[in-house]
Amino acid sequence: MKASFTGRAAIVLALVLALALSMGCATSPYGKFADKPLVLSFIETSDIHGAIYPYNFITAKPMKTSLAQVATLVAGERADKGRELILMDGGDALQGQPTVYYYNFVKTDVPHVWSEATNFLGYDVATVGNHDLETGHPVYDKLYKEMKASIICANAVKEDGTPYFTPYKIIVRQGVKIAILGMITPRIPDWLPSQFWTGMKFVDMVETAKKWVPIIMEKEKPDVLVGLFHSGVDYSYGGATKDTPSNENGSQLVAEQVPGFDLIFVGHDHMGWDGMGWNTTTKQRAAVKDPKGNTVYIFGPVDAAKKIPVVNLSMTWNKDTKSWTKTVRGALIDMEKVPADPAFTAKFQGTYDAVKTWVDRPVGKLAGKITTRDSMFGDSAFVDLIHRIQLELSADPAMGLKKADVSFAAPLTFDATIPTSTDGTMYVRDMFNLYQYENFLYTMNMTGKQIKDFLEYSYKFWFDTLPNDGNHLIAFQKDKDGKLITDARSGAYQTATRSYNYDSAAGINYTVDVSKPAGARIVISGMSDGSAFDPAKTYVVAINSYRGQGGGGHLTTGAGLDKTAVQKLQFVNGATTKDLRFFLLSWFEKQSGAVTVNPIGNWKLIPADLAAQGQSVDFPLLYPSK
Repeated sequence: MKASFTGRAAIVLALVLALALSMGCATSPYGKFADKPLVLSFIETSDIHGAIYPYNFITAKPMKTSLAQVATLVAGERADKGRELILMDGGDALQGQPTVYYYNFVKTDVPHVWSEATNFLGYDVATVGNHDLETGHPVYDKLYKEMKASIICANAVKEDGTPYFTPYKIIVRQGVKIAILGMITPRIPDWLPSQFWTGMKFVDMVETAKKWVPIIMEKEKPDVLVGLFHSGVDYSYGGATKDTPSNENGSQLVAEQVPGFDLIFVGHDHMGWDGMGWNTTTKQRAAVKDPKGNTVYIFGPVDAAKKIPVVNLSMTWNKDTKSWTKTVRGALIDMEKVPADPAFTAKFQGTYDAVKTWVDRPVGKLAGKITTRDSMFGDSAFVDLIHRIQLELSADPAMGLKKADVSFAAPLTFDATIPTSTDGTMYVRDMFNLYQYENFLYTMNMTGKQIKDFLEYSYKFWFDTLPNDGNHLIAFQKDKDGKLITDARSGAYQTATRSYNYDSAAGINYTVDVSKPAGARIVISGMSDGSAFDPAKTYVVAINSYRGQGGGGHLTTGAGLDKTAVQKLQFVNGATTKDLRFFLLSWFEKQSGAVTVNPIGNWKLIPADLAAQGQSVDFPLLYPSK
């Protein structure tokens, strides 16, 4: 009896010990990473802007970086069995190169090249960019259904406040749970007509993160929390502050104000971030801490796959504290040194051929060349060609517009020359240099005073007041000591605003006195048809959809129009159904022979000698010799 009892006791004891061991493993499932850590490898693309092939379809020249080089990078990371790869995209893929335009608006009866490419590379997750929404619902709704990657964006919400897209994604690697929260810059209503984002409204990023991070932590209990944001890092851009509602570049604000993030991947600003953030006082890169004093590492690529962040998060399980020890090592990879992946280029050779055939189609001829470099310093043939076509379109009853008295336009590309050919032939590809973005054309009502105030606002951020220290004509950004600020990445001098905000006018004759202070520079002498200009009269103005929706602040801060009314298009009395590039292309196809484009000559800078002196100083600063 005694022996039998002892045997049974041994069996029971063994079962108890086995259960205890089992329970111990259940409460510490990561013990296997105590001696050999788990390494998570994160690769983020963002702001690819259609650079899918190592070929620039606009200039008809090879391109040093593209998604084809990223394919090589991804293949190398996947080949390393010591790491677990998470592949992400931060948005703004659908605008830039003719590659995506062709599949956005021309060849729409097949899967989109971007969905095909991301599926081929095996992306895990992607968020949404402002230039993706700019293509309109038919394009991105179709695209996101085709993509196998999860599309996440927590702060684009429906009217009832629920997310329009999936707010976050859970990815599991070897039992380790990674939560990725997606967001977009909330400034979309300031830039895009509402028909592009019907069914959505956009919420402040910090507010959104404060809502969703606790939900993720409580519901999912992730081991790693990652942000994937189509938003920049410098929250002071454009004169904003930490407290500016719906800050355009709120990524660092999220890191500093919402605890829990291990890594944040950004886009939109094209700046290239290697783990550090931005000190808005010193204008230098600096470490970023969350409210608990933990370091949050911020990474982001340079546009068109020029530089790509590869980040290794090494996770070691501490058996005593039952918590993770995390080590982050990351770098921006210079993709010019990475060859294109032959498997990728072979897979998409047919697509490449189709796009190249389309962009190489001749559409007309131009007598001589025109450049946006002239547009930085005064009246130019380049911008006046856009004015001319906008006014002609508005006068065509078939366009559904009102005949415009005045046109507003800006050089949308900082350094563009057309045509690219030696014999003056204009090709489809040249249209992407002439007009960079997919804007529509509006006509709207403005009083003469509002037109003048609009121009005062434009030239305030365009030109400095002369004479000044350095005799600068261009309004540059300056530090507290008055010294010009350079871009930390490119070394270029930073202008007070981007050149796509340098709006001039056609249809009126005026001078810009750069010896006068901002706000008191514009004198309008009359309409270009010889009639008088009346500040109290209501005129019809031709304007692109970005500006007509309030982009840049020209209509609201400048002309004083109510922001809500502007965003609701209450002043708009006509709109095209296709983008301006389509009509520019059609215009060239209708011309006979080579077209000569000269400046209209309806505005000029005065005093001419000061303006010329300032231009001689600033031209080499904007366009240094290579």
